[in-house]
Amino acid sequence: MRAMPFAIIIVIGWLYVTVLVAANEPTITSGIISFLFYGALPCGIILYLSGSKIRRQRKRYREMMAERNKENDAD
Repeated sequence: MRAMPFAIIIVIGWLYVTVLVAANEPTITSGIISFLFYGALPCGIILYLSGSKIRRQRKRYREMMAERNKENDAD
């Protein structure tokens, strides 16, 4: 089961909520700060963590292909 599509849905929903919260802040500065700390930072963490398995698989694949190329070059 792939976790990335579910993480993207969660991120979109959370960003929508934080934009609405930031729009209701009394000043622009507090709106930007609340969006960054309640919206962008948690969403970045969620996307990073949900993509870690994919990054590991890609790294393993690249290492496997490099090893295979070494074996073919040695022949």
